[in-house]
Amino acid sequence: MIIPLLRTCLTHHLICEMSMSAILILLFLLFAWAMMADRLARWSVTGPLAFALAGMALTRGDDPAVPIELDAHGFQLATEVVLAVLLFTDATESKDYDRSRSSGEWRLLTLALPASIALATLLGALLFPDQGWWLLLVVALVVMPIDLAPISAVLADSRIPLRVRAALNLEAGLNDGLISPVFLFCLANLASAPDASVGSLLWSTAKGAGLALLVGCFWGLAAARLAPLATAKGWTGPETLPFATLALPFLAYSSAVLIDGNGFVAAFVAGVCFAPAAHALGAGTVHLVRDTSHLMAFAVWFVLGALAADQFADGVSWSVLGYAVLVLTVARVLPVLLSLGRLDFSWAERAAIGWLGSRGVTSIVFGVLAATHLDESRGLFVIDVMCTTVLLSIVLHGATLHPVARWFERRTPVSG
Repeated sequence: MIIPLLRTCLTHHLICEMSMSAILILLFLLFAWAMMADRLARWSVTGPLAFALAGMALTRGDDPAVPIELDAHGFQLATEVVLAVLLFTDATESKDYDRSRSSGEWRLLTLALPASIALATLLGALLFPDQGWWLLLVVALVVMPIDLAPISAVLADSRIPLRVRAALNLEAGLNDGLISPVFLFCLANLASAPDASVGSLLWSTAKGAGLALLVGCFWGLAAARLAPLATAKGWTGPETLPFATLALPFLAYSSAVLIDGNGFVAAFVAGVCFAPAAHALGAGTVHLVRDTSHLMAFAVWFVLGALAADQFADGVSWSVLGYAVLVLTVARVLPVLLSLGRLDFSWAERAAIGWLGSRGVTSIVFGVLAATHLDESRGLFVIDVMCTTVLLSIVLHGATLHPVARWFERRTPVSG
C-alpha cells in the first residue's frame, strides 16, 4: 500500500530511483502536453487532469512504466517545499484588482471559509459516524481550500464578470496560507501522544506561526526594499531579478524551519510583503517562480494519479463519493451565497463564485502530510477522501467552466 510507503519516508533520506526510460516517459509527457495544451483545453482536458490520468496509467501494475520508489526522510520535506513555493506564488499573484467595487474576498475568507469547514465537518459526522471529530476536522481542512489550477483559464476569460474572477483569485491566493497553521495544529493534536495537552500544542502552533510571521516579514520586506533599489541603480535587471524572486520562498521557508517556525506561513507572508514591489517592477519579476511552481505542481498532480490508482483499485465507497459531492456543492456554495449577502453581487455572480471553487494542490499536499503523520487506517481514510474530492473537482469544474462563461456572455456581456 502507498500509505505505509509514505510513512517510511519520514525516517530515511529521499531517493527517487527511476530508470532512464521512466524519465524519458515523463519528459515526453510534459513535452506533449505543452504542445497540445490549448487544444486539449477545448475538450476540458486541463494540465492537472492530464497529469493525474498519466499518474494513474503509468504507475499501475507489478512492472509500471514509471516506477516510483521512495526510500526517504525527505519525502515530507519535499511536499512541504512544494506547498511553500505555491503559497508564495499565490500571494504574489493575487492581482491588484480595481477596488472601486468590493470583490468580497474578505467575506469569503473570514465568513464563508470557516463556515464551509464547519459544515464539511458536520457532513463528515453524518456520513462517517465511526470517525472522531478531530479527524473529521482535519479532513475538512484538507478538502475545503480552493485552488484555481484545474480551471486556471477562468482568470483570463472576459466572459465572466471581473468581480467574480477577482474574488476567486484573491480567495485562492490567500485561503491556503490562512488555513495552514490551523491544519497543522489539528493534525498535531490528532497525531500527538495521548498525554499531550491541547494547551501545549496550541502554544507550539502559535509560537511557530509567530516566528514564521517575523521571518516572512523580514525576507519579504527586505526584498521589497532591495529589488527596486537594485533595479534603479542598475545592479540587476529583468534577466537576473527573477532569480532573486525564485530564491525568496526557499529562504523564508528554510529560515523559519531552522528556528522551529512554520515554513508555510513564512513563505506565504514573504509573498504578501513582496507582492506590491513585484507588481510595481513588472510581471516578469515573478515569472520564473511562477513557472517553477507550475512545474512542481505537475509532479504533485502525477503523484495524485499514483495515489488514486492505488486507492481506487477496489472501488470507492458511496459514503466517500457522497461526501466529495457535498463538500464541492453544499459545503462550498451555501456559505458563499450567504457571506456575500448585502454586497452588490447578483445571485448569478454569487453562485458562480461558489461553484467555481475548484480543489487542487493544497488539498493534495495537506492530504499527503496527514497520511504520513497518522496511523495507517486514518491515513488511508484521509487519502481516500482527498483523492475522490480533488479528482471529482477536476472533472466537474473543468467541464462546467465554459458553460458558466457562455451563460454570462448571453445574459450579461462584459469586457475586461
